[in-house]
Amino acid sequence: MTTDLAKTPLFDWHVSRGGRIVGFAGWAMPIQYSSIIEEHNATRSAVGVTDISHMGRLRFEGPGAAVFLAETLTRRVADMALGQIRYSLVTNDAGGILDDVLVGYFHNSHGQPYYVLVVNASNRDKIVRWIADRLPPERAQRPGHEIIFTDVTRLWAMFAIQGPKSVELLQPLVNADLATMKYYRGEQVQILHPRAKRQGGIISRTGYTGEDGFELSVGATVAPAVWEALIELGGPLGALPTGLGCRDTLRLEAGMPLYGHELSEEINPFEAGLGFACHLVGYNYPGRDRLVEIQKSPLARTRVGLEPSGGRVPREGTPILVDGQTVGHVTSGSFSPTLRRPIAMGYVPLALAEPGREVTLDVRGHAEPARVVDLPFYSRKKKKGTD
Repeated sequence: MTTDLAKTPLFDWHVSRGGRIVGFAGWAMPIQYSSIIEEHNATRSAVGVTDISHMGRLRFEGPGAAVFLAETLTRRVADMALGQIRYSLVTNDAGGILDDVLVGYFHNSHGQPYYVLVVNASNRDKIVRWIADRLPPERAQRPGHEIIFTDVTRLWAMFAIQGPKSVELLQPLVNADLATMKYYRGEQVQILHPRAKRQGGIISRTGYTGEDGFELSVGATVAPAVWEALIELGGPLGALPTGLGCRDTLRLEAGMPLYGHELSEEINPFEAGLGFACHLVGYNYPGRDRLVEIQKSPLARTRVGLEPSGGRVPREGTPILVDGQTVGHVTSGSFSPTLRRPIAMGYVPLALAEPGREVTLDVRGHAEPARVVDLPFYSRKKKKGTD
């Protein structure tokens, strides 16, 4: 099954530790090691360590990089401070979402600036082609405006270290003061591990779980040693290696959208609740003019949280009904290990989106009463200085 799938530098480790391997976005990835609930709860109470090396990482260098990204992304780029990271979108000409991404601004060891774009694994090939179409050689090589674009996904591994004990676990392995690092900030660091030979890496205070935590990129050759150090150091803290299964339940509890579920080319940012990620004045990225028009009109639908009253779990595609009529569909649904009940997200007409609104979910032929609720379902207690 895995012969035609890409493998991260940790694939052998995952298999040797009993990871249940599945195909995801063309990669052989562990969905769980023990149980999704156990790994989920470890992340909420202590720390979970997840291999996310399948995520696409694209690097932009040269004097023309900032202008190019400003013409490609929906968020400002030119005014980013060193180490700053921004959530952004890539939109098509119709204002639909091609991907949601993180863009970070860093300097290498020689003081030269570069940007890193982290994209969804399922969209990596699409976004690479999108960029290539917009970056012909005559533009990339224009004197004084050169742009060097590199897909570095296979050269680096990427780990998510998430949970209230993430600082305690990660601090011994990097030469950065993690306790004072703010949310959506990062820096280039040295990896303090004998086998890493002080190799560099990138760490950021970002994540996709609703918990405090970090994402760490290291060279593929030293990734297994750094991973094993994290697992060893994390043992006394209650840390567990975690798979993609609990990554999904964690992000759903936190009300975070997932591409292919809450986000697609048929969904615009305002419907998805991501209007904050679209700067419309003074920018000229694809879809910007269409988004200006969309913003002026009332929304036809919007993303909401759904809380069933019973124990049946509504899955993707479950019809949402009012007075017997289908008004929308569930985009993501699962049992919530933290809340110990089913939860879901979906899209409904704006007039039906007020919290407390009663709806019915057609869960595999069973009428399940539910109500619209505010997102997120779960919000951690934030510590001063982390956001």
